[in-house]
Amino acid sequence: MRVGVFTALFAKLSLDEVIQKIKPLGIQTVELGTGNYPGDPHIKLDWLNSPGKLKEFKQKLDDEGIAISALSCHGNALHPNKKFAQSSDETNRKTILLAEKLGVKTVIDFSGCPGDSDNAKFPSWSPTPWPPDYLDLLKWQWEKKAIPWWKKRAKFAEDHGVRIAIEMHPGFLVYNPETMLRLRAEAGPAVGCNFDPSHMFWQGIDPCAAVRALGEAVFHCHAKDTKIYSVNSTVNGVLDTKPYSDEKHRSFLFRTVGYGHDADFWCDLVSTLQMVGYDDVLSIEHEDSLMSIEEGFEKAARFLGQIAIKEKLKEMWWA
Repeated sequence: MRVGVFTALFAKLSLDEVIQKIKPLGIQTVELGTGNYPGDPHIKLDWLNSPGKLKEFKQKLDDEGIAISALSCHGNALHPNKKFAQSSDETNRKTILLAEKLGVKTVIDFSGCPGDSDNAKFPSWSPTPWPPDYLDLLKWQWEKKAIPWWKKRAKFAEDHGVRIAIEMHPGFLVYNPETMLRLRAEAGPAVGCNFDPSHMFWQGIDPCAAVRALGEAVFHCHAKDTKIYSVNSTVNGVLDTKPYSDEKHRSFLFRTVGYGHDADFWCDLVSTLQMVGYDDVLSIEHEDSLMSIEEGFEKAARFLGQIAIKEKLKEMWWA
């Protein structure tokens, strides 16, 4: 298992500065954002029309011994705002084409979430089956919007030798293993998941059990933790709409790995991923509002580096 990093957290640094920062920590794998929600200046979609620039970019990474684990374009191509949806759609399409040219096999995105009708202005998402309007809405969203779009996009990706890893996230139609596997069953094997344990924790999902259920559908993995603060969650539950900056009053916060769950959990997660055939990258994503980017990244890199060493030693011992 390799440790990588989602370079969107270093959006203020040049690519050369990012490389200088990650290599001393033993990281030689990057996940790059191409647009939509994650801003990342290190790669540009318009390079599709600049073969020379693309070659120069790839050569720089090759010379530094840096591999790309995935291109990320987290958006919402099902958004009822047609301009927003078209932008997300086009970014996803171009990202697939860029991945093909770079020899990158995985593109990461959200499943998206439509509104309540063709005339809606905002996405409509609900985690409850009652009142019954919500079930009718959910049926319409899946059958009329999500399934048709994803079938076409999965075929497009497959035709270009690329697979799409959906990040399960509340607020979108795919937010847990059940909904992930439903979309995969409809769209085909070119659709799988970008597994982020932080989004599982606060929903009450055991990440290791989730990995077992997902099996070969795990295409990529983020390394991000979650801390549940029982002083708040036992009063208000975990459905929390307070800003992430209101740390003191929130029921949960995204944390740097090791600050929500200890090494025993992360060792178990790595082992479980290997059991289902995933032995690729743990891509550090920093969203810990209690730590600076520098501190959070370095702590995560060192923590995961130790986990990787432990797993390697275990393999050698068994061998």
